[in-house]
Amino acid sequence: MCFRNCLFSSSYILFSIPFLTYADLEAEIRALQLDSSDENNGVVTPENHNSVGVEKLDKAAEDLKDEVQESVPVPDEQQASEDHDQVMLHTKHNPAKAKEKAAQEKAAKEEAEEKAEANKKRHLNVVFIGHVDAGKSTIGGQILFLSGQVDDRQIQKYEKEAKDKCRESWYMAYIMDTNEEERVKGITVEIGRAHFETQSTRFTILDAPGHKSYVHTMISGASQADIGVLVISARKGEFETGFERGGQTREHVLLAKTFGLSKLIIVVNKMDDPTVRWSKERYDEIEQKIVPFLKASGYNTKKDVVFLPISGLMGINMDTRMGQDVCPWWSGPSFFEVLDSIEIPPRDPNGPFRMPIIDKFRDMGTVVMGKVESGSIREGDSLVVMPNKEHVKVVGIYCDEDKVKRAGPGENLRVRITGIEDDEDKVKLKPVPVVTEFVAQLQILELLDNAIFTAGYKAILHIHAVVEECEIVELKSQIDLKTRKPMKKKVLFVKNGAAVVCRIQVLNSICIEKFADFPQLGRFTLRTEGKTIAVGKVTELSSA
Repeated sequence: MCFRNCLFSSSYILFSIPFLTYADLEAEIRALQLDSSDENNGVVTPENHNSVGVEKLDKAAEDLKDEVQESVPVPDEQQASEDHDQVMLHTKHNPAKAKEKAAQEKAAKEEAEEKAEANKKRHLNVVFIGHVDAGKSTIGGQILFLSGQVDDRQIQKYEKEAKDKCRESWYMAYIMDTNEEERVKGITVEIGRAHFETQSTRFTILDAPGHKSYVHTMISGASQADIGVLVISARKGEFETGFERGGQTREHVLLAKTFGLSKLIIVVNKMDDPTVRWSKERYDEIEQKIVPFLKASGYNTKKDVVFLPISGLMGINMDTRMGQDVCPWWSGPSFFEVLDSIEIPPRDPNGPFRMPIIDKFRDMGTVVMGKVESGSIREGDSLVVMPNKEHVKVVGIYCDEDKVKRAGPGENLRVRITGIEDDEDKVKLKPVPVVTEFVAQLQILELLDNAIFTAGYKAILHIHAVVEECEIVELKSQIDLKTRKPMKKKVLFVKNGAAVVCRIQVLNSICIEKFADFPQLGRFTLRTEGKTIAVGKVTELSSA
């Protein structure tokens, strides 16, 4: 029976093999039995039957089985199994070659990842700043809708929710303002964060609060950004309120410049409002009033500033250029075109690694958040957390919610870290300086109640992600505003508008750099009672 199965189980048989039927085999068996009975006087002995007849039959079956197996193609699964066995056998006997092959595959994979990283779109962080109710959150929500990050069903849901709160025109802002407190009050409280892409650039949107009570949060957003978008409302009365003394338009411009936003896009929003109706006269009026202030703040309005009119609520002149039927006097680019074409100073991916930590939380270990200001980071790197000099190892890097193997300057990251044991190798790095005192050059903006600025003056220091109480311990010299050089005469105090070199002391150790070495980590502001009184840059460091 076994032999029959061997013979007919294959679905492919080559015709060159002689075909032998089961009846032929039975005839051979009978002939063998007759031969055996003749030799034993017609008696068939079991021993002779088993030793001669069955032996010959088994031999014939084996021969036929071998011929069929040699002639019939081996099924793919069987061949794959045999090949696998051969590979495993080869690996077992050639461990060095297998190790070499694994190393080559790993190197090829890393090379492919680096190539993909090199071909990755450039990344820009964009912060939306401006006076409260200018339309920052609405513009951010419209960007996400136009770039396909939000679908129509979600928009309909937000429209219904806004209508129930009697805030019909706020539904686009709900995309960015996810906090219930923000939706009820109608103002942004926390930094909203979202991502979108154009054909050439990946963008991270940072929606900063516009209310004066949350300027410290706006500073956090500005310190993470590469370019700023100053949103101005064209509606009658709203521009004037924001631009007057005490309005946030002025303060936000100064803070943007202080924290290194060298490029500024001025979007004149709400141009479709009934009080404006795409009026060129209103647009020109706003531009003429704000340009002198931008120049006084240090911006080159011809190279570093771009103006354009939009409607954030309706999405007009945002992703595509608006038609002449909407605004006959405007022939410039759309908002997305300006974002795509804007250039920022180059970053150094090979410099010392610097990432100010803006937040930290526990999630399967310790996760820190921040923007890479200099250098690059890879999974497996050994780093030092300052000022505590804690050695850590990078076990995971997340960029735009995606896990990546490496990241360069300009990226906003979440980095999962773990401690390094004493017996592990610790890499010698160039740590960031840690100080309790430093020398700085200050520009006094507006002191409270026309107070004088002298030794003993106390304020709140904002420098990158650090917020610390500080005290002016010494005025070293006053700076001549015409020559921008220190005066020789000793100074005891200065007033509004003065520039001075002074020594500043902080209560706790902080990590900073000289402005000349790392501008991103050497700019700061001084604030008192919720108002920015001075901006400055670090010129000298003292040891902690």
